[in-house]
Amino acid sequence: MKINVEIEATPQELRNFFGLPNLEPLQHEMLEMIRKNMSSGMEGFDPLTVMRPFLLPDQTQSLQALQKAFWQAMMGQTTITKDADK
Repeated sequence: MKINVEIEATPQELRNFFGLPNLEPLQHEMLEMIRKNMSSGMEGFDPLTVMRPFLLPDQTQSLQALQKAFWQAMMGQTTITKDADK
């Protein structure tokens, strides 16, 4: 049996329906703060510094390890090390 349901609603209407908070004012405030810091040339807000955590190989490997551990925990899997077998 296959049932299709189409709902015509804006994202804001769906957020309100599910009771999610309206984060739009916070997002605007944060973006304005970032714009001010970048335009004033504040240290740490240049594009290289902002993107560095996403570009370094060590960071991506640790992120992948964290994701793997998270999904293993969610699926109820445990990893057994060689030391645990002794």
